[in-house]
This record gives sequence, C-alpha cells and structure tokens, in this order.
Amino acid sequence: MENSTPNSSNLRKAVGPGLLVACAAIGGSHLVWSTRAGAEFGWALLGLILAANLLKMPFFLYGQRYAAATGESLLSGYHRKSPACVWVFLSINILTGTINIAAVSMLAGALFASCGIAASVPALTLGIIAICLTLILLGHYRLLDGVAKILITLLTLGTVTAVILALLNQPETVTNQSNPNPYTWVSFAFLISLLGWMPAPVDLSTWSSLWMFSREKQTGHQATVREAQFDFFLGYGMTTLLAVLFLALGALVFFGSGAPLATGGVAFSKQLVALYTDTIGEWSRWLILGAAFATMFSTSLTCIDGYPRSLAAACSLVAPSQKKRLQTLQHLWLFLCCAGAALVVTFCVENLLALLSFAAIVSFLTSPILAAINWMVMRGENVPAQYRPGLFLNILSAAGLLFFILMALGYCYMRFFI
Repeated sequence: MENSTPNSSNLRKAVGPGLLVACAAIGGSHLVWSTRAGAEFGWALLGLILAANLLKMPFFLYGQRYAAATGESLLSGYHRKSPACVWVFLSINILTGTINIAAVSMLAGALFASCGIAASVPALTLGIIAICLTLILLGHYRLLDGVAKILITLLTLGTVTAVILALLNQPETVTNQSNPNPYTWVSFAFLISLLGWMPAPVDLSTWSSLWMFSREKQTGHQATVREAQFDFFLGYGMTTLLAVLFLALGALVFFGSGAPLATGGVAFSKQLVALYTDTIGEWSRWLILGAAFATMFSTSLTCIDGYPRSLAAACSLVAPSQKKRLQTLQHLWLFLCCAGAALVVTFCVENLLALLSFAAIVSFLTSPILAAINWMVMRGENVPAQYRPGLFLNILSAAGLLFFILMALGYCYMRFFI
C-alpha cells in the first residue's frame, strides 16, 4: 500500500521522466505551430490547443502510470496484449522517428544559423545531431536528465519574460485586430499539423516508462504510482503552459503585422526573432533566440535518445533472444536514426515548414492507433484494479480517441475529395 503523502526526498528522486517528455514536447509544436496559430488567427485557437492537451493527457499519463503500477514498461504491456501491437509500434516509429529527428534538428540548425554563423543549415543540423549523439553516448541518462532540467527551466523563464514584455509593448493596432475564423477546410491541414505535435506525438508516451527505469537506476528509488503521476503532471503542466505562452507570443507579436510567414529555415528563424525584437526591443534579441534554441536543442536531444531507446526495447520484445543485447540494440538504433535523419536533412529537404508539416500530419494520423493501444493496455488484468482508469479517465480517453478519429477522417476527406 502506498503512503498517502510521499516524502519530498522520494519525490525529487522520482522527478525526471515527466520533464524529459516536456522537453521533447516543447519543440516544433510550441515554437512553430503554437506561434503560427497565434500569428495567423490571434487567440482563436486557444481553445483547440487546450482541448488537444486535455484529450491527449490520459494517453501520456498511462505511460508512467502503467510502469509504476506493474513494474514493466508500456511497451511490455503492448507485447502482453499482443505481439502485433509491438509490430504496429515499430512500423510507425521507424517512419516517424527519422522524420521527426530531422525536422526538429533542422529547426535548431536554422535558429543557430540565424545567429550569423557562416555555415549552411544542413551543415549546422548535422553538427547538432552529432553533438546530441555524442552527449547521449557519453553521458547516458544522467547527463540527459541534468541537461533537460536546466534547459526547460531557462526556457520557461525566458518565455514568461518575453510574454510579459510583449504585453507591455503591445501596439494598439494589434489589440484591436479581429480574429479570423480558423475552422474552415482551407485551414484544416494547418489544424491537423497543430494537433499532430500538440503537445507531442502519442508515441512519446512509451518513452517516459522507459526513462523511469533509467531514473530508478540513477537514484536507487522505484517511483510509486503517486510519485510517477506527480512527475507526469509537473512536466505536462509546464508543456501546456508553454503552449499557451507561445500562442500568446504569436498573437501579441505576429498577428496583425501584415508580414507573411517565411517557409525557409533561416528566413523563418530570422523573421521569428526580428518580429519579436521589433515589438519588445532590440535588446531582447538574444533572450528570444536563446529561448528558441534551447527549446529545439532540448527537443533534438530527447528525441535522439527516445526514439532509439523505444525501438530497441520493442525489438527486444519481438525477438526475446536479443534482450541481453539491449544496450547494443539501442546504440544500433541510435546510429541508424541519426544516419537516416542526416540523409533526410542532406538530400530531401528544401522547405523547413513543409518537412515539419509532413512530420506533424503523419504523427496525428497514427495517433488514434497508439492511443487505443495505450488505453487497452492500461485496462489489462495485470494492472492492479485501483490503478486502472476510473470513470473520468475512461470518458476522457473515449472522447480523445473519438476526436482523433473524426479529425483524421476529416483530413482524409479534405485531402482526397475537396
């Protein structure tokens, strides 16, 4: 039986995986899609962003809750339900992992290039991928955990400061600007892109359960369900708050400016920083640029760890003979994912926002499948009855799954029939 009030020492030892998910989430979804939502539609999409965070919440929660309740990873729960579930996960993540790593790393490279670095975006992106790869190989989970906590703290402070300054320096013309209607077929592809990465792809729910075991090895403490949920809601709450703050920055700074959003990586990054500094003040350039780069670097770092980690775990489940070689499998997937992302960046991408859009849409279209599996696994007989979803979580899960399916069908209808 768990203690009703876990002590602060154990809570500190449990905190980590939830913040890592937040670092992975607060990237393209916030910097690009939340900011663009505010820039193009003002405050009109605030409700949709909050709804997306609420409706995806149960499926992310199940990752840590399942691991704490059963002592095994969410992917092990997939395998317990059916090996076919693991194969579905592998199929989706082999596709999305490389694309998503390339997309978020390229945005980080574009932000770095906007500092005036005399190098191309692909070259800088490859450098960022190489740095993240080296950090993960040398520092393992301990370094990942420490870097992520520093970056998310700096990001939160920088973004809050930027929003306050934007409010204080908001032009009267922006204040009086009316919001256009975003809920049209013309805007539907944008809405799907926003939802795909808001706050993150559903497959990230498997990462937190795997990170919990690394955190346990680091601290020697096995998190209880209550402690794991505290860690989850701390990270998820920060993710939701920052989604709203980036929407606010877009609405306060971009909306009504009349400037079309650039599609190229460097041009978009320079425009992002320039429009902020034009409103807030030139002195804030490095504050904005630093917050934006910290966002994307932390996302790149956690994605380059998370995708290979989950792919290796999935492979060890479908091929039990490989369980003793789990670390070797993880290193193999690490190099394969980074090499694949490098090929995408080098040869396949000319338009940064097009790549981000494609990655986000693929993530959303696959989300109903993984969300349904997460829900089934959490309701399995091996989960103690008191930790299975109650009435509220079941209703919210059903509503979220129905929402994902209807929106995915709507996108297919728009794509092929309109």
